[in-house]
Amino acid sequence: MNKFKYKYHNIKKKLGQHFIRNRIIINQIIDVIQPKLEDQMIEIGPGLGSLTEPLCKILKKLIVIEIDDDLSDYLNNVYYKKKLIIYIQDVLDFNFSTIFTNKLIRIFGNIPYNISTNLIFHILDFIDIIYDIHFMLQKELFERLVALPGSKKYGMLSVIFQYYFDIKAMIYVSAKDFFPIPKIDSVFTRFIPHKYPLINVSCFNTLKKVLFLSFNNRRKILKNSLKSIFSETELLKLGISETLRAENITIAQYCILSNFLFHKNNFKI
Repeated sequence: MNKFKYKYHNIKKKLGQHFIRNRIIINQIIDVIQPKLEDQMIEIGPGLGSLTEPLCKILKKLIVIEIDDDLSDYLNNVYYKKKLIIYIQDVLDFNFSTIFTNKLIRIFGNIPYNISTNLIFHILDFIDIIYDIHFMLQKELFERLVALPGSKKYGMLSVIFQYYFDIKAMIYVSAKDFFPIPKIDSVFTRFIPHKYPLINVSCFNTLKKVLFLSFNNRRKILKNSLKSIFSETELLKLGISETLRAENITIAQYCILSNFLFHKNNFKI
């Protein structure tokens, strides 16, 4: 990666641009992703092409989504023009199903930290056509995603994303490996959709409501935080102590609460 690329690109802070500049980390990322010639891969936020370039050497074609016009023009003129399909738009508005063919898609990227949570939520709408996801995430967010019951970092994000994905840290990346240098360290993370969930949730919006009420009042015990939607008797009937707090409830138990709530009394969100 040519260091002068960083020097002369006008960094746009509002887009959360931090480019990987450590060649060792770049090579490790490629090893983790293990791209194959025929893979249908989508890179989000290719930036100056630190991952785009080596991927293009392996893949038959690569789809990239880049909101920055300057970077899109740069990639179009520099990197394997015949192999790149460039979408210049906000990825949070991108319809991944439009590019789905006969193969599950693989999504990866050094994504801007300021959209990472919203992006993963957006991708949930297309989970049935996704094989795997590899994202560079801020370390703090990764720790929240994989937190277990009983941890102070365990919360709504932990429950939702562990319900849908097997999430693993693949590479821990120092802030100094980026330009400009962010204030936090990062984790290159793998998400693999579960083929079969632990418990099928009848309604995702109902689950989100239960989680919001629980964790928005996480210092309260359940009989108080969920009193607007569950009676103490109902909690006990479901095998959940009304004196527990949100951080003590397992993912399976939240699924049970959600399904019970959805089906009782024709409940509507």
